[in-house]
Amino acid sequence: MADSSFDIVSKVERQEVDNALNQAAKEISQRYDFKNVGASISWSGDKILMQANSEDRVKAILDVFETKLVKRGISLKSLEAGEPQLSGKEYKIFATIQEGISQENAKKVAKIIRDEGPKGVKAQVQGDELRVSSKSRDDLQAVIALLKGKDFDFALQFVNYR
Repeated sequence: MADSSFDIVSKVERQEVDNALNQAAKEISQRYDFKNVGASISWSGDKILMQANSEDRVKAILDVFETKLVKRGISLKSLEAGEPQLSGKEYKIFATIQEGISQENAKKVAKIIRDEGPKGVKAQVQGDELRVSSKSRDDLQAVIALLKGKDFDFALQFVNYR
């Protein structure tokens, strides 16, 4: 019988991020505390730009956006927001959406699988994802449970389970 396998990835649905951003922009345009303060959130290339006339307000915009992301099922671990920066008379925050597992993070996950996972489970790095294979499907499910119990500083999804 062939080995069973699954892939560990860190991907974000771009359309869901776009929807969350549009919802946040709509809420910001309608909320009373954001009236006449130049508050806005928008795409700036592949980054997200939040701006307002005070540091507290720009942090509130970030909070609104994070709330919308959570409601759309996107992990906040994939959002990397910078510190508020003063630019002229406005404060700005640039945020990026992290995708893909870096080589060093993939090696960390593979080491955890080797050290704490069931015997006979193999993990190999393939680009920005990690393929885990074993003869036993029960071992693979044990690995998924093990990794869900760990707290990583990046989002993980398990795909292509076969």
